[in-house]
Parts: sequence; structure tokens; C-alpha cells
Amino acid sequence: MDIQINSAGMDLTDAIEQHVHDRVHHALGRFESRLTRIEVHLRDENGHKSGPDDQRCMIEARPAGKHPVAVEQHASDMYGAISEAADKLKRVLDTSFAKDAAN
Repeated sequence: MDIQINSAGMDLTDAIEQHVHDRVHHALGRFESRLTRIEVHLRDENGHKSGPDDQRCMIEARPAGKHPVAVEQHASDMYGAISEAADKLKRVLDTSFAKDAAN
């Protein structure tokens, strides 16, 4: 699965990059044959200041032959935002692929 990670307003550490890969593979691995690419956009909304829910993770999945699907999650820490966004995208893809199978 091709995973592209983009970050803005923050340093992309090896630990965060590894967390993205781990969580995306864990949540979306069973869809791997149906997805052409995953794009992850990480952003610290407040820069150097801290605040509630100022960490943003947007994950976009590109299913083969379909329109892209994206979810966004805010959290107080980036690890939480990444985990919650990956789980949210899993639920969206479950529903989307289930509808395809029913048709």
C-alpha cells in the first residue's frame, strides 16, 4: 500500500511517521488490494502554542476505479488524531465497499 505523508506546522519525526504506517496498515490492511494510494496530511493548527484539539490528521484513500474518500480528525495529540482518523476511514470504507457488494 502506497502511503504518502505530508506535514505542515510541525516536524515529522520518525516516531510519528512509524505510527502513521502502523495505524494505517492495521486499520486499512484488509482493503489493500482495493486501494491505489493513501495520503496522510498532518497539521499542527496552532504551531508552537498548545491547545485543545489543535492536532489535525486528514487521511484520503484512493480506491481503484472510484472517487477518493477522505476523513479528518482533530485531537489534543497527533498520535490520537492519527489513530482516530484511521479508524474513522476504516468505517467509511467498510460501508462503501459493503454498498458496492450489495449492488
